[in-house]
Amino acid sequence: MRTGDIPAFTAFVQARSSALFRTALLLTGERHMADDLVQSTLEQVCRHWRRVRSADVPEAYARRILVNLANDRWRKLRGRAEVPLDDGIGGGHVDPYKGLVVRDELMRELQSLPIGMRTVLVLRYFEDLDDAEIGRLMNISAGSVRSQVARGLSKLRSTVGTQALHARSGGEA
Repeated sequence: MRTGDIPAFTAFVQARSSALFRTALLLTGERHMADDLVQSTLEQVCRHWRRVRSADVPEAYARRILVNLANDRWRKLRGRAEVPLDDGIGGGHVDPYKGLVVRDELMRELQSLPIGMRTVLVLRYFEDLDDAEIGRLMNISAGSVRSQVARGLSKLRSTVGTQALHARSGGEA
């Protein structure tokens, strides 16, 4: 990349990285894998920036790279043999619906939180906004955002964690 291209590429990264991250998170379902996917995508976009920018398609090119990389990783993982893990109950049986039950519980508990707390959590963890940006959107301080996040996560952890342990132990928590 030439020195003159750096400001345009930097502006593109700043404007589109959060949207690319959301797409990567939806594709991978895991935050760290999504981070890696976005970094790999931006690396390839950077390598071809002059051509991509001259064609005026950086967003489309980045999304295509993102999807192709996600598909490549999925294909590699698909080839691996699955080994059931022993969860300590039933001699190695893994309940494929356990994660869905916890997710449904989490969504129910999220809906039961006060609207402000729920909004802060959704903006922080589903929209990937930072504390200052959330505070600006909601017209509250960044400190209030952090305290709402802490209290909301605490409530979710105590409720969902207790119910998940209760369900796992067969009702004898």
